[in-house]
Amino acid sequence: MDRSGLIEAIGRKTAGGSGLPDEEIGRVVDAVFGTVAEPGVIAEALKDGRAVTLVGFGSFHDVGGEASLRPGKALNEFVHDRAG
Repeated sequence: MDRSGLIEAIGRKTAGGSGLPDEEIGRVVDAVFGTVAEPGVIAEALKDGRAVTLVGFGSFHDVGGEASLRPGKALNEFVHDRAG
């Protein structure tokens, strides 16, 4: 899934709620994950030596100078059809 696919999927997931326009969803995606020109908040936190933890999803952290995602239990269980 690329950026536009992610924006579209988020739009479908939130349609029953706020119904955010794709442009606004795109700004949020860019703010979290960054763009070629500007880092997102996850990258900025890692550069500052902090981890970013999203309960259920996982945590982004620095491992020996490499950015890494440690998937959370809920994400692993869902991906491997073990969600209960």
